[in-house]
Amino acid sequence: MRVATRLLLLLAAVVFVTAPGIVPSAHAAITAYFASLDGPSESPANASPGTGFGEVDVDPVAHTLRVQVSFSGLTGTTTASHIHAPTVVALTGTAGVATQTPYFTGFPIGVTSGTYDHTFDTTLASTYNATYDGGAPATQEPALFQAIADGKAYLNIHSSTFGGGEIRGFLTLPTPATPMTWGRIKSLYR
Repeated sequence: MRVATRLLLLLAAVVFVTAPGIVPSAHAAITAYFASLDGPSESPANASPGTGFGEVDVDPVAHTLRVQVSFSGLTGTTTASHIHAPTVVALTGTAGVATQTPYFTGFPIGVTSGTYDHTFDTTLASTYNATYDGGAPATQEPALFQAIADGKAYLNIHSSTFGGGEIRGFLTLPTPATPMTWGRIKSLYR
């Protein structure tokens, strides 16, 4: 009798998991990239006292891009913010805008400090600059994710004082030598 009960429970579990409309959840493949934003990192460099921190979480399984930014001390009010990619050489240079223009959906505009947190669906054309990498999400998503992984993407914030960008930072994986710590970054968003 015990064997029959176990078999029935196992069969019920198999039916539940494979039943139409019931899909087992995929495990997330999130990679978090961080950027320290400042004026000297802009191109051309500037003496802005503004600073910021950004975290961009890439999830190719869920097809999402979560952008979190905290900034303060800008000399002008915000006019734009987005991710540029790819630069020719990692961690240096300039590139065209890869994501929405002139700014991310809901980004605080007209301020000198603020925070931002938004998750984008990377299968949608509205996530990208229309001219980025062929103009189709099927090519834009892998191109952007690769540029970020290669250190050839940067996040920047433009202002009324610095139309070309007041503060920026390249998106990188955290390393022990990075002055930001996980606790400090995570505390900015809680």
